[in-house]
Amino acid sequence: MAIQVGIIMGSDSDLPVMEPAAAVLKAIGIDYEVTVVSAHRTPLRMITYAQTAKERGLKVIIAGAGGAAHLPGMVASITALPVIGVPVKSSNSIDGWDSVLSILQMPNGVPVATVALNAAKNAGILAAQIIGASDDAIYEKMAAYKQEMETEVLQKVERLKGSGQPNAFDS
Repeated sequence: MAIQVGIIMGSDSDLPVMEPAAAVLKAIGIDYEVTVVSAHRTPLRMITYAQTAKERGLKVIIAGAGGAAHLPGMVASITALPVIGVPVKSSNSIDGWDSVLSILQMPNGVPVATVALNAAKNAGILAAQIIGASDDAIYEKMAAYKQEMETEVLQKVERLKGSGQPNAFDS
C-alpha cells in the first residue's frame, strides 16, 4: 500500500503531540509518513512538500504547529488536498490559544480542518474518515472503531449503575 497521509510538524519537539495521529493510522492500516517541515525556517521545503504531495500518493496532510502556527494554512494554500491542522501548545505559546486561532481563522478559500489543542489523535481519526469515504475497507474499520467506542461507554454506564449512584435515565 502507498503512503496516503503525511504528518508534518514545525519542529521535532512537536513529535510527542503528533504521535497519536500516527498510532491511529497504524491501527487502521493506513500508511503514513512523518517529517519536520517548518513554514518559517524551511519555507522552500514546505512548498516542495505541499506541491509534490498528491503525486507522491498522499490523500490527506496532517500539519501540527505551535506558536504562530502558520504551517497548516500555508500548506493548505499550496495544495488542493485536505489539510488537518493540529494546534500545538508549545513553549512559546500563549497557553495554546495563538496556535488554535492561527489555524482556525483561515480566510475563505483556504480551509484547514482544525482539531482541538494537542488533539492529533482526532486528526488521525479524521484523516482515516476522509480516506474511508472512498475506501470501503477503511470505512468498515472506522465504523468498527466507532462501535467499539459506543460499547466502551455502555460498559461504563453499567458499571456506574452497579455502583449505587442515582440515575433515573437508565432505570
